[in-house]
Amino acid sequence: MTLVGVTHARGVTTLTLDSPENRNALSAPLVQDLAGALTRCGKDPVVRAVVLTHTGNTFSAGADLTQPPDPAAFVALLRQVVELPKPVLARITGHVRAGGLGLVGACDLAAAGPGATFAFTEVRIGVAPAVISMPLLPRLDPRAAARYYLTGERFDAPEAARIGLLTAASDDVDETLAPLLDGLRRSSPQALAETKRLLTAIVLETFDRDTAALTALSARLFASAEAREGMTAFLERRDPPWVL
Repeated sequence: MTLVGVTHARGVTTLTLDSPENRNALSAPLVQDLAGALTRCGKDPVVRAVVLTHTGNTFSAGADLTQPPDPAAFVALLRQVVELPKPVLARITGHVRAGGLGLVGACDLAAAGPGATFAFTEVRIGVAPAVISMPLLPRLDPRAAARYYLTGERFDAPEAARIGLLTAASDDVDETLAPLLDGLRRSSPQALAETKRLLTAIVLETFDRDTAALTALSARLFASAEAREGMTAFLERRDPPWVL
């Protein structure tokens, strides 16, 4: 059974993260299914754009701590979104945490409704937002990135738009996406691919430069005693011992 639903209408393929029992956490199977769906979209000449959305009240809760993906596979997925020759739009009506924010950052355009909340929760379990920084830091306001990376605070959709994580925040996410999708439907496939290449050049330079170091950092932190305690405390719904 696939964890990613696929529908198509007027040149737009919608990929729906569909693992609500774990709040669309980025498990190894979900990462594999999404990568496969994106590969098919990239090769399909009928697909003009891709919308990435979700079932349930959570876009993605971040890495699945019980069935995590291989770090290299997750980095490859983020890069795949950035490199896909079709624009990818995030449609968010729920919560986004940790690694899920990496997916949002990799998308070309992103819109969220009033029920959306965001948080870089890595610091609260003993790790760092390492590999997701590659698509995110080139797009985010530096002062805001420092605040939310370091504190793990939750913030809403208007704030996410203000700091560059989102293209737009609104009361009706589909109404907001409609003119964007209309514009993409009116654009030539060649022009979209080459324009996206221009827009993502700096992000891809970051991947080329930092993938090895940040993947190693992530692996080291996840294997640490502090992170093991942080993840255990999270799963047991208690505070880790460093909370003052």
